[in-house]
Amino acid sequence: MNSRRIAVVGTGYVGLTAGACLASLGHDVVCVDIDSARVAQLGSGTVTLLEEGLPELVAEGLAAGRLRFTDDLHEPFAGDPVDVVFLCLPTPMGPDGAADLSAVTAVLGQLRDEFPPGCVVAIKSTVPVGTSDLARDLIGRDDVFLVSNPEFLREGSAVEDFLRPDRVVAGSHSREAAQRVLDLYAGLGAVTRITTPAGAELVKYASNCFLALKVSYVNVLAELSERFGADVRDVVAAMGDDHRIGGSFLAPGPGWGGSCFPKDTNALLSMARSAGVDFALLRASLDTNRQVRARIVDQVRAAAGGTLRDVRIGLFGLTFKAGTDDVRDSPALAVAELLHAEGAILTAYDPTFPVLDAGLAARLTVTDSPSIAVKGASVLVVLTEWPQFRELDWGRLAELVESPNIVDTRNLLDPEVVRAAGFSWTGNGRSR
Repeated sequence: MNSRRIAVVGTGYVGLTAGACLASLGHDVVCVDIDSARVAQLGSGTVTLLEEGLPELVAEGLAAGRLRFTDDLHEPFAGDPVDVVFLCLPTPMGPDGAADLSAVTAVLGQLRDEFPPGCVVAIKSTVPVGTSDLARDLIGRDDVFLVSNPEFLREGSAVEDFLRPDRVVAGSHSREAAQRVLDLYAGLGAVTRITTPAGAELVKYASNCFLALKVSYVNVLAELSERFGADVRDVVAAMGDDHRIGGSFLAPGPGWGGSCFPKDTNALLSMARSAGVDFALLRASLDTNRQVRARIVDQVRAAAGGTLRDVRIGLFGLTFKAGTDDVRDSPALAVAELLHAEGAILTAYDPTFPVLDAGLAARLTVTDSPSIAVKGASVLVVLTEWPQFRELDWGRLAELVESPNIVDTRNLLDPEVVRAAGFSWTGNGRSR
């Protein structure tokens, strides 16, 4: 594999993972971020993101001299020509649900005259269909090539996903430019696909929104299982045996969230509206996701005896899933907000002890002790599937609660273990 000079703009989950992994593949990588404090941390080998294997890759890249960090956007273009520039910039959801491209367009405006002739600009950010063509027009140069190279990284396993991908997609009007990007991943053994820019841009939304549909679907199945006296575990296990369906994303819970699914579903709906397409199925998935959270609150209210006013509730888990410290659009926090709105007094425990925004922090006490979280509580609610919760001393916790009730939205705990400790246990989609 030929080593390439690569610039990565943005050092969030996607940018830092991409830079560290590309350096591990033998490329010369410089990562750029406007956050000087973050750049200083990364330059010293300090990684604050909770991503397995990422601190080690950053340390290896720095030690080998293949990875470096700067807060000067123009520095990567001051020396030898850069072969590929990856844009890994935030594209948050705007007020109308569409993706906000201001960070992408701002960087392109600043760098369009500095891209070396023959350079490939690869957009890894999740962007609406048409962004590659928009970027090409903004740059306004025939000697710079645009490629859409969407990322398919899961938080908590981003390094694994980058180095062992299911597929690598490159979309461009120039097949040679697309292949040049795919060549950067040589040796990973992944399926590679070259498509149009529109195809590459759409596949990221199509993938995430399909997974969101699966989660919404299984959460309705969980409710049906409860109504009919079935066990949702048996239902999804048999469904997953069908290779056409598969078992992934068929675990019920308090709804889906995180940094991608909410943003991407709304963005795809916005794109569909702009194209005159009524994507009713996807809109129903969003409605179902809201209904699932309300159903969880119903379960908690029932466990508390019919009212939540001034009732102490212990919450286990705040991050949107286990293995990450990310609370962006977390379904756990969405449920917490609904419980607070009914007057519940909330104390939460999460292994990562996440930092919440000031408004939410005023409505929710976060502790680093499960004992403090459950003390005096009438209901304990498991909201994130942290495996550590299974290993807690449930007998000791039963001595601290006001009333021994558990609502396990993730079906994480062993009912026999917690019942033996004295708790009443309510699962999700499980017959009682």
